[in-house]
Amino acid sequence: MASTHGAEVLVASNRGPVSYELREDGSLHSRRGGGGLVSGLSAIGPDAGAVWVCAALGDADREAARRFEGDRRLPADATGGQQVRMLDIGAEVFHDAYNGIANSVLWFVHHMLYQTPLEPVFDAEFRRRWASYEAYNRAFAQALAEEAAEGAAVVVQDYHLTLVPGMLRDLRPDVRIGHFSHTPWAPVDYFRMLPDDVAEQVLRGMLGADRLGFLTRRWADAFTACCEEVTGGLGGTRVGVHGLGADADFLRERAHRDDVGERMAALREEIGTAPDGGPRRTIVRVDRTELSKNIVRGLLAYRQLLEDHPEWRERVAHVAFAYPSRQDLAVYRDYTAEVERVAAEINERYGTPGWTPVVLHVRDDFARSLAAYRLADVALVNPIRDGMNLVAKEVPILSDGGCALVLSREAGAYAELGEDALVVNPYDVTGTARALHEALTMPDHERAERCKRLTAAATALPPTRWFLDQLSALRDEPAAG
Repeated sequence: MASTHGAEVLVASNRGPVSYELREDGSLHSRRGGGGLVSGLSAIGPDAGAVWVCAALGDADREAARRFEGDRRLPADATGGQQVRMLDIGAEVFHDAYNGIANSVLWFVHHMLYQTPLEPVFDAEFRRRWASYEAYNRAFAQALAEEAAEGAAVVVQDYHLTLVPGMLRDLRPDVRIGHFSHTPWAPVDYFRMLPDDVAEQVLRGMLGADRLGFLTRRWADAFTACCEEVTGGLGGTRVGVHGLGADADFLRERAHRDDVGERMAALREEIGTAPDGGPRRTIVRVDRTELSKNIVRGLLAYRQLLEDHPEWRERVAHVAFAYPSRQDLAVYRDYTAEVERVAAEINERYGTPGWTPVVLHVRDDFARSLAAYRLADVALVNPIRDGMNLVAKEVPILSDGGCALVLSREAGAYAELGEDALVVNPYDVTGTARALHEALTMPDHERAERCKRLTAAATALPPTRWFLDQLSALRDEPAAG
């Protein structure tokens, strides 16, 4: 199935570097995205013949995929010069695979989010959705097989595509296959919550790769333990760790544009001044309203801080950006509503005419997020469980005055940043409140020194090198086929 003019390097991910909007006149308007994969592929250079295979995420994307189906690739002027093949996977199949399995089962397993007395329930409806997940993965494997040159390197991304390596190996034993997991990996006992055949299928699917990448050694070891328990080991598959870092050059340039300056001024006005006329201290968090981010307990810890240390009332503000995520799932809508409810309750209980204790925004605004980073005295990053958490790396880079980092030990970033952060158990609200107080009272010189070391650790493996390191390691290994 090798293409006579195939690509030497291929990336596969659910979301691609471009999305479309269908306008009333029937025209398609494209919008390009950024991120580590985009910059990584760009760094390879145009002569590498790289192709990105992604799914059409909505009706407009599907329309674009159909219009350009004859060419197989999207127009280069829409993709910033990238060669992109967008797959027109049926809306129902995509919904079942993406929402029904990837985000409602695999995400919940790896982030250990189930309320186990009631869930999960693996019934006939689950099996129907699992068949869609298989079909979705098969569509990717077939497209990659068609696009790849002899001996090409294929890098598959994340939990949406766990079956692709094995399927692609069957179709194209000549190619080198890598897979990278951006999530945590569940410990054995939790992973085995999945039906036995599905757990084995996921692992064997990934073991079709020559090389598997994880964000931390902890997640890599958890995967290895699952394989030892379920499949008898890794076979010939190799495992590596690549701790994705922040793109400091991009962040610093973007954070000093005029729109960020305007939002800083607006935030300062919203935060207000302390009773002595000086600036209020700021505790900043920026998250999607993802269940694993633990926003509600963060708000409860802030409330505990105000209760235990009344001296902070009117002298501090919690700038909390909680951008809605996965609102097509009821549990996420309910969680977003609970975040808003708790924030309103804190403001009602403690607020004064001149002070809003929680400055909450729920509309996504990247420039405003960067403005908050720059204003941060304290960054609160307290996920229940997180593959990495780039916010923990980004805030120290941009904080104008140097910030203290309150960090969950369950974030992947803990492995690199733990020594210079104030580390918390994400379930311990009183412990997190104590850490916030310690962060707010940290001497300026200590905060500055810690922030400097945090920044060095956060930028150790920027996105382009993170991607190229994986590609280099994959190319240096013999194909498993």
